[in-house]
Amino acid sequence: MATETATATDVSTDTRHWQAGVAGGLFGGLVFGAMMSVMTPGVLQMGIPAMYGIEGPAGALGWVIHMSHGAVIGLGFAVIAGLKPDIGDSIGTSLGVGAGYGLLVWVALAVIVMPIWLGAVGFPGTPPLPNVGVESLVGHVVYGVVLGGVYSTMAN
Repeated sequence: MATETATATDVSTDTRHWQAGVAGGLFGGLVFGAMMSVMTPGVLQMGIPAMYGIEGPAGALGWVIHMSHGAVIGLGFAVIAGLKPDIGDSIGTSLGVGAGYGLLVWVALAVIVMPIWLGAVGFPGTPPLPNVGVESLVGHVVYGVVLGGVYSTMAN
């Protein structure tokens, strides 16, 4: 004779952290995009659209893609913050973790992945590998700081 045992499981339906990650990513993307528009406009108009096979200049579409990247990368931050939920409790901690996250995103995506991706799609303006640029570094760290600040504000 078989018996069944019910086990209670806590399941969180709180989406505040995910929303904070997306919102932080969008705000960070907006600030970073504004910086790129001034410092390196070709990246938004040509480089980012080229990653998806879109020949530029495609400024508006470059912005849409850039903002989409910002939202997705913001979700990544929410995943990391979810591993240590007290990250969002302190604005200072969240800003610092955001800056570090921006640095990691820069190394992984801008320095390594982007040049490989652009080379793979045959973009004539493919940057060298590694693609180390001060403007890009600063922009990604600023993105992370804004992301961390918005995340801390919204997640609590």
